[in-house]
Parts: sequence; C-alpha cells; structure tokens
Amino acid sequence: MKHRTGLLLGAAFLAGVAAAPASGLLARGFGLHLGIPAAFAQDTGDAETYRLLSLFGDVFERVRSEYVEPVSDRELIDNALNGMLSGLDPHSNYMDAKSFRDMQVQTRGEFGGLGIEVTQENGFIKVITPIDDTPASRAGVKAGDLILALDGQTVQGLTLNDAVDRMRGPPNSTIKLTIKREAVDKPIELTMQREIIHIEVVKSHLEDGDVGYIRLTQFNEQTDAGLRRAVQQLRAQAGDKLRGFVLDLRNNPGGLLDQAVAVSDDFLDHGEIVSTRARHPDDSQRWDAKPGDIANGLPLVVLINNGSASASEIVAGALQDNRRAILLGQRSFGKGSVQTVIPLPGNGAMRLTTARYYTPSGRSIQGLGIAPDVPVQESRTEQPHFGPEREADLNHVLSNAGGTPQASAPPRNDLPPIVKDIPKAPPSGFPDYDAAKPGTDFQLQEGVAVLHAMAATKRASAD
Repeated sequence: MKHRTGLLLGAAFLAGVAAAPASGLLARGFGLHLGIPAAFAQDTGDAETYRLLSLFGDVFERVRSEYVEPVSDRELIDNALNGMLSGLDPHSNYMDAKSFRDMQVQTRGEFGGLGIEVTQENGFIKVITPIDDTPASRAGVKAGDLILALDGQTVQGLTLNDAVDRMRGPPNSTIKLTIKREAVDKPIELTMQREIIHIEVVKSHLEDGDVGYIRLTQFNEQTDAGLRRAVQQLRAQAGDKLRGFVLDLRNNPGGLLDQAVAVSDDFLDHGEIVSTRARHPDDSQRWDAKPGDIANGLPLVVLINNGSASASEIVAGALQDNRRAILLGQRSFGKGSVQTVIPLPGNGAMRLTTARYYTPSGRSIQGLGIAPDVPVQESRTEQPHFGPEREADLNHVLSNAGGTPQASAPPRNDLPPIVKDIPKAPPSGFPDYDAAKPGTDFQLQEGVAVLHAMAATKRASAD
C-alpha cells in the first residue's frame, strides 16, 4: 500500500448493516468539564462562549429534572452531540463506543447483519444499495427502498445508528423489514435471516475473452491489494489477447481516502491525483502519482453512475483529468468532502468534515458530481427514486467553495470516433437492467465497445 491517512470518504453508512452516518465549565453541578480550545475562545469571545454554554447547561438541567420519564445524563449528552454534528452537514456525526467499533470492523471488510448500505432522510431509512450475495440482496431489497419499520416498529424517531443497531444481531436470527417501494401501492414485508457479512470488494472476470472487467464495491482496507490481484489474474487468463480494462465504480459509495489514492496511483505514472483544502491552509494536502502503471498503458474505461460517490469520484476524477481513462455512464453522486474520524474520551468518536477535495484540474465536484465523457443511461426509461439521488438533494449540504465548480472535465480531443455513435440509452426492446443477468447491462456493453475502439486506435498508432 503506497498511501495511508486517517481520512474517510464514505457517502453512507453500511447496515451489516453498517451505517451511511464541550468547552469550559459546562455546569459545575453536573460534574462535567470539557476544555475550551484556545482558538475557539479567540474566535467567539469568552463571554459569548460561556453564555451559550450556560444556555446549554440550563436546557440540560431542565430536561434531566422535568422530562416526563427519567433519562440518563449519557443519553442526553449523546443526543446533544448527535444533533450538534449531524446539523452541520450530511456526513458529520457522533459515534458512541459501539458504533465506533462497528465502523472499524466495517473498514476491515467483515461485519454481521443484513448487508445493506443505508442513509437517513426525512425520518426514514433509505437503502442506497444491497450488497451482493447477502441476506438483503437475496430477499429482494432494492436501491431506493424506504425502510418504514423493523419487526413492526416504526423507524421514525430513531437515529440512523439506532436503526442500524436494530438491524444487526446474532447470525441466524431473523428480522422483518417493512418497505415502501416506488410504483408499489402497498408496503412490502420482507423477512430475512442475519449472517456474517463478508464484503467482496473486488470482483473480476474477462469480457469477450480480451477485456478485463474489474468491479470495486467500496474502498476499504482490502481494495487496493484486491485490485492488484485481479489485474494479475486477468493478465494470466487473457495473455497476449488482453486489450484493456473496464473499471466499474457504479454504486460504490466510497470509503478510505488512502485506498482511493492508491487505486488511482495504480493506473498513473505521474501527475496529481487529488488535493484537499481545509479551513486552515497548513492542513491542506496534495497527492501525486508515482511511476508504475499496473496496466502498462492499456486502455481503460471507467463506469460511473449516481451511486458512485466520494472515493469513487476521486478515482474517476483523477483518471479523467489525467486523460488516463474514458468515463462512461451517468453523472456521479457529488460528494466532494473529506471526513476525519476523531476518537473521544469514553471510546466513542466523531466523524467530522474537515476538508473539501479537488480533482487535478482544480474542480470541486461538491454537490455537482463528475460528468462522464460518454453519457449512457442504465435503462431506456430512468426510474424515479425515493429520497436523495445525489449529494445536492440532502439536507444541510455543504456548499461548493473554492476551485472550479463544474461537473465536466476540461474539453478533451482524445476520444475515439465511436463515442459519437454510442446511444445515450438502450434501444427499444432492450431488457431492463438486472444485476443478476449480465446480458442486460447496457452500460457495460457500450463500455466494452469503447474500449475495443481505444485498443484499435492504440494498435494503429503503434504500427
């Protein structure tokens, strides 16, 4: 592994579920003391800071003494921290000790539950995507489904972490999900059995005997090593017939920044990969590629869609801006922010947005996404989705500041002539996309056609 940081770039919590996602003397009588950072005191003024903390303490004391039922100090503080962070942007949040441990397990690629990537919107739990070959995918859970209830109890009023905790449980135990699905009048009830979820982050095979297809499902600690193994295996299988690679980042919600940098570096010999800009200039960073392209310059097509987020967008933007790959599909999710996980006393942690990231050309894709070089829809008629389809649709979305706010890369003149003839949607009569039926993947078919054209152009220029 060439790079490692403590930064995250996930768009949602996973529900193995795994989830998308004080200062001064607060009140002497509570026995709580949380030190005020000097910079904070300087920014706000000591008097105003203490006045606001006194207001918080007054509310805290009133609730703990007069709420209709007894509530622990820990629960009140946890709720306050949740509100403080989740009100900033969709990706900042507080994790208690259990949630923090679960997140650490998730990044290692194995956890217990159902196998659903979820987020929260308007009080309900929204399915981003079911993970392949898990209880959720086998039971028929689909991207865009809204989870209304768990074992007959509404999810409204639950935090995302609470809902995720309820979906987790011992292997072989059962849970019933009540789901609302687009174009279905009545709620759907699905009962499934929990199991240990092993995330297969890299999947690969040969297309047409000469194109290496590699799908990355997320960016965890195993991703870069898995990608390198896949490239070696495909080279061994295809031999001299190998024409290039299709890298599939569709519905990949992101993950670890160091893995996004490493995957980008794998296909680049030089040039910038990504930069981050924080509140304080000294905390800004830039990553550049090192010599060594594992594909040895073979053509590369990258598939993206509106489920390609964050770390996926870093890879797509780096390969697009460096003219290393052609992007095909649909505009990406548009998460252009970086989160830092900060451990807290008591073994919990907060996930705090600390920077925006920028592609090599200086683009900030926050709220905009990355536009593909070759736009192609998944289905002939795009189906509407519940809830947010992209970052810009979320509540408290971070603004797009600095850089060049545009989804499209600078104009490029290196696209093969065939791209002019690629239809933007499947032809009439083409079957609707079904992940279990490879012949229905129109975007992949067109991606392979573009790659063959790129390979032919490369061979012709070498002659």
